[in-house]
Amino acid sequence: MIDWSQIDTVLLDMDGTLLDLHFDSHFWLEFLPQHYAKVHAMEPGEARAWLHQRIIQEQGTLNWYCLDFWSRELGMDVPELKKEVADRIAFRPHVQDFLTRLRQENIRTVIVTNAHYGSLNLKKERTEIHTLVDEVICSHDFQLPKEDVRFWDKLHEVEPFNPQRTLLVDDSLPVLRSAQQYGIRYLLSIYQPDSQAPRREIDEFNAIDHFDEIMPKKSDS
Repeated sequence: MIDWSQIDTVLLDMDGTLLDLHFDSHFWLEFLPQHYAKVHAMEPGEARAWLHQRIIQEQGTLNWYCLDFWSRELGMDVPELKKEVADRIAFRPHVQDFLTRLRQENIRTVIVTNAHYGSLNLKKERTEIHTLVDEVICSHDFQLPKEDVRFWDKLHEVEPFNPQRTLLVDDSLPVLRSAQQYGIRYLLSIYQPDSQAPRREIDEFNAIDHFDEIMPKKSDS
């Protein structure tokens, strides 16, 4: 699937790609609604439905990912609440081995994430994921989400990659479409970002279950 001799840079999403999306799914769909219901004396189902509708309104924008925004909107300290379920933060299978192999093969690895720093720093603290890659870049620094094609221009200013020799791995199809529009040549998605959710059907892009499927061999690069 991947001819590693043609790739100099690998851009990697974090949540749902390198890390199991179950942490985030559980927090936003279960833990936060329960907490919100308790604080506001609501039924859990009512709180879940209201929060889901409110969150969907911000989909595709930077607010969707911004913990400061949600802390203000909901009147609670969302980053602190995330710490209460931080034991659910975990790597997806074969990620550490894959990143180690890329480093051995002198292929540059860059995490490009929409995660807010409140979440990013918690995950770095729990996993030390930043030590396994060459750089970590947060879309909040550009005030543009990865879904916006202008994000890739901003990224290129600080990380001058060659789009024709770059692989992006991301579980988000809107992000992959944005990168495709920008001109990134190699695009790859993830069938099951959340280990506790059903495996998805993906026809629009190539996709993998786990990174051992594309592990570079020494002869490839």
